[in-house]
Amino acid sequence: MRKSSIVRLTAAVLLFGALWIVHGQFGNAPAKLTTVKVKDDLYVIHNDFVPGNTTALITSEGVVLVDDKFEIDHAGIMAELKKITDKPIKYVVNTHHHADHSGGNAQMQKMDAQIIASEEARQNMVDSKQPGVPNVTFEHHAHIYLGGKHVELYHFGRAHTNGDVVVYFPADRTLAAGDMFTFGDATPELIDYSGGGSGKEWTKTLDGALQLDFDTVVPGHGVVTNKREMAKFRDSTQTLRNRVHEMLGQKKSRADIAQMLQKEFHWQQLHIDRGLDGAMAEMQ
Repeated sequence: MRKSSIVRLTAAVLLFGALWIVHGQFGNAPAKLTTVKVKDDLYVIHNDFVPGNTTALITSEGVVLVDDKFEIDHAGIMAELKKITDKPIKYVVNTHHHADHSGGNAQMQKMDAQIIASEEARQNMVDSKQPGVPNVTFEHHAHIYLGGKHVELYHFGRAHTNGDVVVYFPADRTLAAGDMFTFGDATPELIDYSGGGSGKEWTKTLDGALQLDFDTVVPGHGVVTNKREMAKFRDSTQTLRNRVHEMLGQKKSRADIAQMLQKEFHWQQLHIDRGLDGAMAEMQ
């Protein structure tokens, strides 16, 4: 069987169950949220790890939100937003389909917010029968104009999933990267093959995002950081790919490769369960 066929088979077997692994482990109680000011009009609703970061651009006509965490976190998000604005949420951009980034969609739609995602992310939500499927999708590049402010959306290719989107705030020189970039040893690279992710293509996808002109980065998980750290993460994706390929060439066992990924790249059991078989098939 060809490598590409093995990868597709792995994804098909996992698709209908894998999405909710993270929800089963987390998402059972509201996260403790804090709001971090990035710029005068840009804030991050943050928590230590899961669910993912939520970014809020405040304008005179309403709010552009990037990711809305689990459904159980909706009230917490709204409480944090009320501390900084009385404007309604107009748009919610999902950086990808996972429930820790899109689980609040249905609640946001009840408030008349438009949900935007890549076409691939929307299809993953449809396939997984998630509530709150996006109203608006795009393929490569889109714009939001609200209250005199401008937001750019980009889909550069496969990485964490096949639908990863980055959200660029050019006036603030800030990028919301979703799980295409996570920051810190507690948040290593997770290749979700069931969601169309690719460890092999991840580096090239990050190269596209890094061409944008920004200084500050809101990672999918972890504290707000900078472009230099995102570039270092990009290099780590290439190193990981090369290490797996090297060990496969040396006929190392699955257990050996898993041990290497845990030691050198801080992979946890979730990462092994979700990504190792796909990586071994893809990176031969």
